[in-house]
Amino acid sequence: MPRFAANLSFLYEEHAFLDRFEAAARDGFRAVEYLFPYEHEAREIRARLDAHGLTQVLFNAPPGDWAKGERGIASLPGREEEFQAGIRQALEYAAVLGNARLHVMAGLLEAGLFRGAHHDVFIENIAWAAQQAAAQGVTILLEPINARDMPGYFLHRQDEAHAVCAELDAPNVRVQFDCYHAQIVEGDLTTKLRQQMPRIGHVQIASVPERHEPDEANELNYPFLFRLLDELGYDGWVGCEYRPRAGTSAGLGWLQPWLKSKA
Repeated sequence: MPRFAANLSFLYEEHAFLDRFEAAARDGFRAVEYLFPYEHEAREIRARLDAHGLTQVLFNAPPGDWAKGERGIASLPGREEEFQAGIRQALEYAAVLGNARLHVMAGLLEAGLFRGAHHDVFIENIAWAAQQAAAQGVTILLEPINARDMPGYFLHRQDEAHAVCAELDAPNVRVQFDCYHAQIVEGDLTTKLRQQMPRIGHVQIASVPERHEPDEANELNYPFLFRLLDELGYDGWVGCEYRPRAGTSAGLGWLQPWLKSKA
């Protein structure tokens, strides 16, 4: 059955970030992910993981200036040195926290710049990042993000990310399959999972269209998709990257049957 990781950037916002680890463990989660760890010392986060028996699954490489609207710099010409410094920092954190997955955000297309220029920089940067990450057993993940939530993002479609993986042909570059984004952009998730599973390195979930709990108030049949992941042999974690309708713990009724099935 699926193994679920709490995304602490979305869940438990009623707590300070470092207190969310305890809250997640108390609710039955055994793993966590989040967007960025860099406001805290890696050893401080590691202490929270160890104290609550949690596995660190995933976080993102530095995205540029998030507060100013940047959403990654991997495809941005002229930012290569900053990109490399960010990857080095991310890998230093990963070495302490123990995660083997690192999401690298591509960035927003720049006005007046041909897409091909972004593509060339992206390929070069991801190839470099993959080489650095391979030395410590880390996989680089590329995530398509829907244009409704993030207009102008370099990767919107699953096939775009898989084409990059095929071009690079690096064993530690894979695709992050977020069911929420994929449903909004393309749908047909069953077929895509069946076809693309060999290059999928991580899965995330949320309801569609409102990105809440993955329960019955939702156009996706998540019990069916969870069984499909089992059928396809997916043995990674499933990241719960959604915005609770109310308190996080109060909205976890959808999770209880899956926790009991593992008891």
